[in-house]
Amino acid sequence: MVDYKDIITIEPGKRSGKPCIRGMRITVYDVLGYLASGMSKKEILNDFPELTEEDILACLKFAAEGERKTLYVHHK
Repeated sequence: MVDYKDIITIEPGKRSGKPCIRGMRITVYDVLGYLASGMSKKEILNDFPELTEEDILACLKFAAEGERKTLYVHHK
């Protein structure tokens, strides 16, 4: 099982402090955007050979953890 805390890094001077993958300039948001646009993991890995499948899973786990912590207030 992938622990995203070992893969996702946040550096104030890199990509405006956005969560990145292993210190690279590829952000979690970038990867999630590629997946949301319909790209497969295989397509992402082909386009970005520096990424691994574990990196992609770490992005998903990072996003899931953030979603789990989000409090939603419903207004009527």
